[in-house]
Amino acid sequence: MTTLIINIKELLQVREISVAKISGAAMAILPTIKNAYLLIEDNLIADFGSMDNLPKTQAHQTIDATGKMILPSWCDSHTHIVYAGNREQEFVDRINGLSYEEIANRGGGILNSAKKLNEATEEEIYNQSKERLEEVMRLGTGAVEIKSGYGLTMDGELKMLRVIKQLAQNYPIAIKATFLGAHAIPLAYKEDRKGYIDMLINHMLPEISKNNLAQFIDVFCETGYFTVEETEKIINAGIHFGLKPKIHVNQFNSIGGIQAGIKYNALSVDHLEVMTTEDIKALKNTETMPVALPSCSYFLSIPYTPAREMIAAGLPLALATDYNPGSTPSGNMNFVVATACIKMKMTPEEAINAATINGAYAMGISDTHGSITIGKKANIIITKPIPSYYQLPYAFGSNLIDSVFLEGKIII
Repeated sequence: MTTLIINIKELLQVREISVAKISGAAMAILPTIKNAYLLIEDNLIADFGSMDNLPKTQAHQTIDATGKMILPSWCDSHTHIVYAGNREQEFVDRINGLSYEEIANRGGGILNSAKKLNEATEEEIYNQSKERLEEVMRLGTGAVEIKSGYGLTMDGELKMLRVIKQLAQNYPIAIKATFLGAHAIPLAYKEDRKGYIDMLINHMLPEISKNNLAQFIDVFCETGYFTVEETEKIINAGIHFGLKPKIHVNQFNSIGGIQAGIKYNALSVDHLEVMTTEDIKALKNTETMPVALPSCSYFLSIPYTPAREMIAAGLPLALATDYNPGSTPSGNMNFVVATACIKMKMTPEEAINAATINGAYAMGISDTHGSITIGKKANIIITKPIPSYYQLPYAFGSNLIDSVFLEGKIII
């Protein structure tokens, strides 16, 4: 099956030679072709270029994209979209003045979600989660990382990871699974932190490895959750079982989590709302991708990741949604890109790079996703007619997506 798209107003994120990630000043450069064509064969990008050089080809279907732009689908490298129920009441509690920490201390937050998840059947969790996944696909996301972490029991964590695996098998979207058993200390282990961590390492991890249920391991390294020492112990155990680290760090405090992530060659360190000069320096010249989650800052009214300082220091930066029931009940990467521009002062070029090629890197899939490159997956967004790609963050409340292709097939 071949699809030829012609008269594309502008083809964005064109990389003739595949790159793993974009850093520093290079993030302000977004390579494009105006008045372009794109050829898709089966599920891969087969060719692209200027309409002036359009080759003669017999395509099964031809699409005229006059006035429209095409870019690679979003790569969302940090989500928690497999969960049960919601936490609407906590949303109202925050409006009434309670902080995230206060809500957590009275049984809300992660522990609230864990209670709901353990009470739900695997089928119920799957049915709720697939609706969220279908929604983000329609919003242009073509690759997504999904974490466990709302089970906090052997059965609950395995149940979540099986749902993630089932979603990956049933939908035409790249899905990476992350084991986040160290999301919080469950109530049953409130007086026995060591016991929970030992159970996580000695019982959960072997079972996850045996059944190939995850690619990454994550820890919420934060005051009141897991210490740096505990984090290092857990991710070291994960590495032993073949899981690469991705770590929640610096959401509320800088306690050394970034340095721990770098020490163990974490693929990414995520959140980064609170960054010190030392944290930024530590990330320079490493293979660890910093990931910002601006819609979490928006929803919780906490600081935004200091993108300008980080990019000026030569760092790369990725953007992701943090889609979860408590602090970011949205998987809309279009809003994330707009918020990064509006609140973090990223340019549209930087934000698109961060949400595509750098997001792919933060999932370990930059060889197949994140740019318009021959041989990569044909995962693309076709916009409605727009004056320029600046319109994407500028018109932050508008749906500017005309259609989405995943694995070479149109889904909307």
